[in-house]
Amino acid sequence: MKKYLILAFALLAAAPASAECYADYKAKQESPLRLHYGVIQIPDSACSTSAAASVIAGRINAGGWQLLDVVSVFDSSGLASRSGEAGDYYLRY
Repeated sequence: MKKYLILAFALLAAAPASAECYADYKAKQESPLRLHYGVIQIPDSACSTSAAASVIAGRINAGGWQLLDVVSVFDSSGLASRSGEAGDYYLRY
């Protein structure tokens, strides 16, 4: 039984950690000019401001928005502090 516990712990330790990744960004629409600040979940593989830009632009363009800036990328611990500021654009895209 002890061997199985050790094996189970070894397998769990070898499994990749899955950290969620989010970004906050600024976007605009023209005619008339509208701006918004949003928070979006992005894949772990795009968890840098430069990599997140193309992911975010692709998603928000479908809604007629143009990406202005990726403010930052962060994990789930940063969500609560940004939810009020993002309003309707909190995890919308």
